Amino acid sequence: MASGVRQWLLGLISLLAGYIAVAAAAANRQPHIIIIVADDLGFNDVGFHGSTQIPTPNIDALAYSGLILNNYYVQPICTPSRSALMTGKHPIHTGLNHDVIYGPQPYGLPLAEQLLPQYLLRHGYTTRHVGKWHLGMAIQELTPTYRGFISHLGYWGGHQDYYDHTGFLAPGYWGYDLRRNMSVARDGYGQYSTDLFTNEAVTIISQHNTSQPLFLYLAHLAVHSGNPYAPLQAPADVVEKFSYIEDENRRKFAGMLWKLDESVGHVVTALDQRGMLQDSIILFTTDNGGPAAGFNQNAASNWPLRGVKASMWEGGVRGAGVLWSPAVARPGRVAPQMVHITDWLPTLLSAAGGDLSVLGSIDGIDMWETLTQGLTSPRKEFLINIDPVFNGAAVRIGDWKLMHKPQAYGHHWDGWFGPSGRNQTAPQAQLEVILQQVLHSPAAVAIKKILPHVFDNVKSLRLKAEVHCSPVPVNATQACNSVSSPCLFHIPSDPCEYRDLSHDRPEVVSYLKSRLQYYNKSAVPPRNKPWDPAANPKYWGYAWTNWKDYPVPPMSQGETIQYEENLFDDIYGDKRQ
Repeated sequence: MASGVRQWLLGLISLLAGYIAVAAAAANRQPHIIIIVADDLGFNDVGFHGSTQIPTPNIDALAYSGLILNNYYVQPICTPSRSALMTGKHPIHTGLNHDVIYGPQPYGLPLAEQLLPQYLLRHGYTTRHVGKWHLGMAIQELTPTYRGFISHLGYWGGHQDYYDHTGFLAPGYWGYDLRRNMSVARDGYGQYSTDLFTNEAVTIISQHNTSQPLFLYLAHLAVHSGNPYAPLQAPADVVEKFSYIEDENRRKFAGMLWKLDESVGHVVTALDQRGMLQDSIILFTTDNGGPAAGFNQNAASNWPLRGVKASMWEGGVRGAGVLWSPAVARPGRVAPQMVHITDWLPTLLSAAGGDLSVLGSIDGIDMWETLTQGLTSPRKEFLINIDPVFNGAAVRIGDWKLMHKPQAYGHHWDGWFGPSGRNQTAPQAQLEVILQQVLHSPAAVAIKKILPHVFDNVKSLRLKAEVHCSPVPVNATQACNSVSSPCLFHIPSDPCEYRDLSHDRPEVVSYLKSRLQYYNKSAVPPRNKPWDPAANPKYWGYAWTNWKDYPVPPMSQGETIQYEENLFDDIYGDKRQ
């Protein structure tokens, strides 16, 4: 017995020493930084949160061998989240806190703002951007290669067709939206967007000079819906894998998600093949909560969380996120620390050895040591959003969350939307089979070369990452529509936001209201501008372009836009109430 215990202890010491050696080696080099953004991915659309409906083995492999960010918050919608990621500032401080930038709107992320790639460039990084931008395109200075990236293949608008790469970015405004740097990339026509962007990312990695650190920002179209006439698209043979899913839209969504997961595997494999993985930080994140039940013509799932994309309910702002790095002590754990999307700029710059004093006044907090070493989080609160146009606001202070008018598109979207993913599973896809898919995924195969025993506790880790709530109570609050009487929720005990405690804890409501007032004092006016008819791609060879850099097309003079009551119906679904 004593001999067996001794051998076990020696094995444990050897394992820990190996982890420490890998982490120490990674800490002594500038890391490669890879950010993979999934567009509109729901909290429940990843296997590591407990769903067995759509396997995500490569994403799960990163999660189970890194940090599952279970207390991680993003913005309710695309442009605000991407601006927060790039600047470390809350959108109320950049004027991007209301809605998104639509194609014909002549504004963008303010040029005075310094972005993450610009900071990393100064530290010797090669900065590459693949995929979605959505931070402005009216003039060239707003586009990626003028904001710190030395190359870009992708699209400037909010979404596109997965095959023909056209973007229907406002009613009556349709055109091709694919660029290589500043040139229209016609050669991408017909290639599935997820594959196109994956291949570009893999090429970048395979050709990278490994003596220099790489920053790769891979912002996928998946799983955002495409154009209104064909919103959910994936190769037919991939969709067929999910014939057991009864709902047709969810079945197509599954195919889109499968291709996204496959992309993650290809990227991790490419890093391994170049000997870069052991020196890499990989952040996988959604930009906002999932558009469920037909919202945005999509079929995501945030179950059991409440609400959808574009809302300030947990389903709209609690993000699916993973941080992976060999520098993580005790990898393979659930991180309970409060993390906000604004934190990534100072956190990653810190990991790169940057001087954070140059950042000035930002909202993000350096979380590198906190997360990698499992320390208590310095973040105790964050603003969810203040939208003066929709007259909505929400804030999280400690365990408490205060909201009023959290949803701008009707009370229907204040509810809870599945599928749960626990009761419609592939006949062969029992949990053991799903976990074996994870362990044999391309990402796991690559990771095990560096961290050979990191997947030993996958089952227990999966259980820890799940969010459990009782069935929805009959008397659950249906809306928080009053500015004078907002709703109050205690998130740790009520993550599904069933019980409004505003009447029980008026002192908490009063304090959180004062914090909202504090944040609002520093807010700048929203930058949103009317649509410019000159932006219409029909004047530019049916391609979206930086139209403000060119003379006004004669045919656009005097044109006006008719704003109709149902303007957003084709974008946000037909259930507005």
